[in-house]
Amino acid sequence: MNTTKAQGDLRSKPSLGMLLLKGRTFIALLILLIFFSFRAPNFTQWGSVVLMVKHASIYGLLALGMTMVIITGGIDLSVGSIVGLTGMIAGGLMIQGFRLPWIAGTIYPNVPLILLVLFVLAIFVGWVSGQLIARLRVPAFIATLGTMYICRGAAMLRSGGATFPNLFGDAAKGNLGFDLIGSGSIPGIDVPYSILIFIVMAFISAFIMKKTPLGNQIYAVGGNERAAQLSGIKIQKVKVFVYMFSAILAAMSGIIMTSQLRAAHPANGESWEMNAIASVVLGGTSMSGGVGTIGGTIIGILVITVLNDGMIMMGVSSFWQMVIKGVVIIVAVVIDLVQKDLQKKAALAARMK
Repeated sequence: MNTTKAQGDLRSKPSLGMLLLKGRTFIALLILLIFFSFRAPNFTQWGSVVLMVKHASIYGLLALGMTMVIITGGIDLSVGSIVGLTGMIAGGLMIQGFRLPWIAGTIYPNVPLILLVLFVLAIFVGWVSGQLIARLRVPAFIATLGTMYICRGAAMLRSGGATFPNLFGDAAKGNLGFDLIGSGSIPGIDVPYSILIFIVMAFISAFIMKKTPLGNQIYAVGGNERAAQLSGIKIQKVKVFVYMFSAILAAMSGIIMTSQLRAAHPANGESWEMNAIASVVLGGTSMSGGVGTIGGTIIGILVITVLNDGMIMMGVSSFWQMVIKGVVIIVAVVIDLVQKDLQKKAALAARMK
């Protein structure tokens, strides 16, 4: 009896190759850190490290929401456009304010009210995407491609394609403080607010996925939608939630980006959805749904950020940067498929024994 148990325990132990496959993203991060430490000027300086973490925070907010979306078996191509749209709405409200037909003059909302408007807008965009996908059964790629074009077009229309500059606010208008969101730091410990926001949202996202029934439902929907439906899970509500949550995080990213630049341009956030998707895939989330973790995505974010910033410090052409990132995404997907195939073979071998 003891011999049989020992043999079972031995078979259950993963091979070295499988362990390396599972830890591939962390290994890739270590390799990139070592490589750029020797090849990229100023890579290890404290200022460069803080800047990289700030960049990771902005991209990371998009990737956190994208993780939930992809785990359900979907995709959200609209997040980069939401970044641009929220920035343009914020810039327009700060500089131009808005007129109400029943009063004379222009109202300039304060920063909390501006943020409220932006979050309501993001929730609406996510709700529209979720309804198209969950209720009308529009493929997620098509639905979010449509909302991507709508949001980007709306951002262009907001200013005719022009930039809203110098978003420092004005004491006379009562909208000072917007620039502190992206450029301010916690007094005493000098941690940028943008990094703190990302850490808080990462904890919230991880808590939802690991500790709540909603997290289990998200995994269930991505793993087997039909089985999830038969078990009583309200699939439509789950899908609408993940797209709304993704849009809210994209709005946060747009607010931080606009605040850091102290300017809003309609092209802000262009192609950022690709960085988010790449981070999620590198972090081990399966594009077919049902598998993935927030922790893995965070490591994937760091890999993409280190790769981006390291290549910029080395003076690598932006054209080559696009090529390299494309190769990284393809390799990540191929390795994910190889890992799944090996796991299936190992499970089949275990059952046969």
